[in-house]
Amino acid sequence: MTLQSMTGFARTEGRHGTYRWHWEIRSVNGKGLDCRFRLPSGYEGMEATLRDTLAAAIKRGNCQAALQMDKATAETTLRVNDTMLRDVLLASKAVAAAAAAQGVEVAAPSTDGLLGIRGVLETAEIETDDADQAALEKALISSFGEVSALLASARGDEGRKLDEIVGEQINRIEALTTEAVACPAGTADAFRTRLKEQVAELLEASPALGEDRLAQEAALLATKADVREELDRLTTHVAQARELLASGEPVGRRFDFLTQEFNREANTLCAKAADAELTRIGLDLKAVIDQLKEQVQNVE
Repeated sequence: MTLQSMTGFARTEGRHGTYRWHWEIRSVNGKGLDCRFRLPSGYEGMEATLRDTLAAAIKRGNCQAALQMDKATAETTLRVNDTMLRDVLLASKAVAAAAAAQGVEVAAPSTDGLLGIRGVLETAEIETDDADQAALEKALISSFGEVSALLASARGDEGRKLDEIVGEQINRIEALTTEAVACPAGTADAFRTRLKEQVAELLEASPALGEDRLAQEAALLATKADVREELDRLTTHVAQARELLASGEPVGRRFDFLTQEFNREANTLCAKAADAELTRIGLDLKAVIDQLKEQVQNVE
């Protein structure tokens, strides 16, 4: 298993009845999982289910999901405009009454004639009933599940690249730690020599220093000069980083915390370094750790 990135994009299309649509979703790094939806009016009720669907595919990231819907030529039916028909019939009666007053007989309007009058007969879209609407929303949610899976796959592709970069950075940290361990300034003999020199300088500056005070000062100098503990912790952190890489789980948060621990040890190493070579190694470590921290910000 490799790392999973929090960066990705996916798009999918779907169709149900007279509706066509496409989903687009993109994600970037985030502390948790959050998604903002852009849905057509009337479809806001699907949002809770969509969030659950996304959460089943990815664990972290700030996402934006948009649904674009188009309706093909709708199914139509013919219907009589009752208002228009009533007005036409009233007008017809009025004409017949006026004609009768003049002694003229007017034939009653035929059905064909009435329906042929513009506005009496009109086309109308067949309305979607509740069952049809529920089926459409079910299809939209299923389609969103597909785009969520595609997003997870895209993030996996990015994760493989991240895995390689992070692995190389951890190797570099290990190499620098090994170099620091082998540095003459970091050996036990060098540490003892420096300690003796510092104690001698302390005694020269304060000849009357008591044994207890001398022991305290010597312990303080030893703490400030010995870098072996920092190097041991760096070695341990490298092993922990490799375990996280191999876990196959969302490890971004733990990796971020681990880079803070790496940085703390590198800072202390630089502060304690007694020669230019060990200082250089410490600064190189800080540079690589900063690069590692930047990369793991994008790890799920």
